[in-house]
Amino acid sequence: MIQNPILRGFNPDASIIRVEDDYYIATSTFEWFPGVLIHHSKDLMNWKPLTRPLDRVSQLNLRGVPSSGGIWAPSLSYCDGTFYLCFTNVVGRKGVYKDLHNYIVTAPSIDGPWSEPIYLNSSGFDHFLFHDTDGRKYLFNMQWDFRKNKKRFAGIIMQEFCPNESKLIGEIMLITEGTDLGVTEGPMVYKKDGCYYLLVAEGGTGPMHAATLMRATSVGGPYEVDPDYPMITTRNTPDHPLQNAGHGSLVETQLGDWYMVFICSRPLPDGSKLSPLGRETSLQKVTWTPEGWLRLAAGGKQPQLHIPETELTPQPFDPDPIRDDFDERKLSVHWHTLRVPADESWLSLSERPSYLRLKGRESLTSLHHQSLVARRIQSFTCEIVTCVEYEPQAFTQMAGLVLYYDESDHYYLRISHDDQLGKHLAIVVSDQGQYDELDTYVPIPEGRVYLKAAMNFDQIQFFYGLDGQSWQPMGPTLYSGNLADSYQSKLSFTGAFVGLCAQDLRGTRLHADFDFFDYMELDA
Repeated sequence: MIQNPILRGFNPDASIIRVEDDYYIATSTFEWFPGVLIHHSKDLMNWKPLTRPLDRVSQLNLRGVPSSGGIWAPSLSYCDGTFYLCFTNVVGRKGVYKDLHNYIVTAPSIDGPWSEPIYLNSSGFDHFLFHDTDGRKYLFNMQWDFRKNKKRFAGIIMQEFCPNESKLIGEIMLITEGTDLGVTEGPMVYKKDGCYYLLVAEGGTGPMHAATLMRATSVGGPYEVDPDYPMITTRNTPDHPLQNAGHGSLVETQLGDWYMVFICSRPLPDGSKLSPLGRETSLQKVTWTPEGWLRLAAGGKQPQLHIPETELTPQPFDPDPIRDDFDERKLSVHWHTLRVPADESWLSLSERPSYLRLKGRESLTSLHHQSLVARRIQSFTCEIVTCVEYEPQAFTQMAGLVLYYDESDHYYLRISHDDQLGKHLAIVVSDQGQYDELDTYVPIPEGRVYLKAAMNFDQIQFFYGLDGQSWQPMGPTLYSGNLADSYQSKLSFTGAFVGLCAQDLRGTRLHADFDFFDYMELDA
């Protein structure tokens, strides 16, 4: 059986394609750099992160973007030997406005090189490039309307894209205003048996989320709605293990079967409905009815936690190593930095071989120049261990292990210096932007310090040690729900990360050397 989610942890807005016998999924990365994560599979069951195409500032400038801004809902497509990737960079998302810019990049191979971006429009997000069988190309995206007494989600629009001129041309057409489910977004377009099928996300990305199918005989419509919409949702099943199901993308296998990937969330079992792992990607088989509509192969509208294996030949990948010894010249594909690329001015794998050196910069609340490198938390039960050498001389210098949602909500086990305590460990908590230091300060000697975080569903416990063998608990048990996208009803879209960081608020860039990083999942 295939166990959902297939892409665990923060991996939302999946856009799937097949190129011959290879399957690729692109997912959103928001404020994390490099932009867009592309995953690879041969069998739809076994997946591995493959590449992150937006890897330079000339393609993607995230400095200063708000949390849960940046990359929204990328879409992959392939035509005549070229890969196309559409992406949105949301630079402002507060209030009634959405300041955003839509681009497209291309590559001859999924591994690149990916081109410089072509600007498309700024009218709305979630754009998708459809390649018609007559050679013409059309861009679809939702339209944002900020005006008083207007629907913010103002329908799906379409405009032709001319690759020779590298721009949109012709009339902008409103092709659907969606259904009574509202919040229509995430358009994906497919052509089958002479019909154009439009798959949209509706209801918002929370508990009312859904996916709805429409069709037309012309690419510009009019589009009729599936009479039994929505196609998938958990809006009426609040105890389902895969909540917030919607925002789908379709693929046909080389054997002629159809599958849909879609967003979902797995809440903590404490009844809070909070999902610190963020929005994940799951898979369902779908079948066509005689009337030409899609239905879940298992029946009903709710996704399955387990589905039968595909008929494709299983091709598993080697498991990722638990330990990163920082022996390579580049960071692995699992690592992300916050808003800015990793460069030798603040992150080095060569100044001290087999160590990750971070030079302290701005605070954990900065939207500009943080020295933070982190990876997704993908399991409710996991342990993270690192070893750091760091000798701060002032309270303005800090380094350590951070469990991070955003600048407002994080837990930080950090080494710093105090006038009375000298070098010491403490836990910093930011809860909805309220700074606190827990009343646990532990003086530590010069030299190496081992730091550990253990997550067990809703509980997080920090530990420290001086020899890497014996551990002392550090501070109280902390609540993992603080690292969820809907904590205190805030509207955010990412997931919990665990990472290494350093700050130097004096501006002297004192460095911290991390010897290794262990990430071990105890149960998926």
